[in-house]
Amino acid sequence: MQRSQWISVLTGVITVILGVGYLILVQVLDWRGGEMLPAPVDLSLLLLMSRFA
Repeated sequence: MQRSQWISVLTGVITVILGVGYLILVQVLDWRGGEMLPAPVDLSLLLLMSRFA
């Protein structure tokens, strides 16, 4: 194999390792986190509008 082919194979292997590592990291964080609640909704504008209505 030529040098450029070895480099492409090596970068492919590194990419697969990074991808699998990312998937494992996401699974671990999801497993330990449980439930993610959405951010609260800001209702201050509605409250301000109801005062002047």
